[in-house]
Amino acid sequence: ATSVRTVVAENSVLHDYVVTNGEIEIQKSIEVFPSIGGKVVEMKVSLGSPVKAGDVIAYIDPSEPGSYYAKSPVTAPIDGSIITSPVKTGQKVSMSSVITKIGDIENLQITTRIPERYVGELAIGQKAEISLEAYPNVIFMATVSRISPVLDAATRTKEVILNFDEKDSRINAGMFAKVKLYTIDYSNHIVIPQDALVTNNDDKYVFVTKEDNTVEKRDVTVGKNIAGQIQI
Repeated sequence: ATSVRTVVAENSVLHDYVVTNGEIEIQKSIEVFPSIGGKVVEMKVSLGSPVKAGDVIAYIDPSEPGSYYAKSPVTAPIDGSIITSPVKTGQKVSMSSVITKIGDIENLQITTRIPERYVGELAIGQKAEISLEAYPNVIFMATVSRISPVLDAATRTKEVILNFDEKDSRINAGMFAKVKLYTIDYSNHIVIPQDALVTNNDDKYVFVTKEDNTVEKRDVTVGKNIAGQIQI
């Protein structure tokens, strides 16, 4: 006698997916420039400081030898946090100098690139599982929000933007992400484990148990095979 294991063959949905990599990025950020050149005489913020639109983040003294002018404030154009190290007090700046960069670290996105062969399967609203190296046993869910209308001719990929379904303080901009993007659902077919399928040259068949605990061989035609689950 040979011991065997049986499974129930039933209609099921196969969820096809693409696995790729991505970068966690800030959705909204802006560089801050002074309205006048001069010397930075005071910095009101440091790296990571939260700011509101209109807050003063620095003062610039445009005075030159022999002349005196009032200090000019540099204000935050948006709400957010300081995400690059500000210039140092005493540093000379011009109107083209970046004082600092402000970003909305509460709202993050994943930017990824999908190979050309999969672009026909992409759609707004598709779901994805996001894995981060810092939290190897945690899955973060995200949704496709934007798809580039053009294909990058150099890399043969299309840029896709995903937004996290929920905010999570563990996620930081700059992190590397593994993206499992679900694309097409295949339904209305019986699904079995691939191990239950027997192949002999071009013939494919399964063994089906009968009421008397014997089995019969049954020829099948196979369909999609996804992650070890196969349609028959």
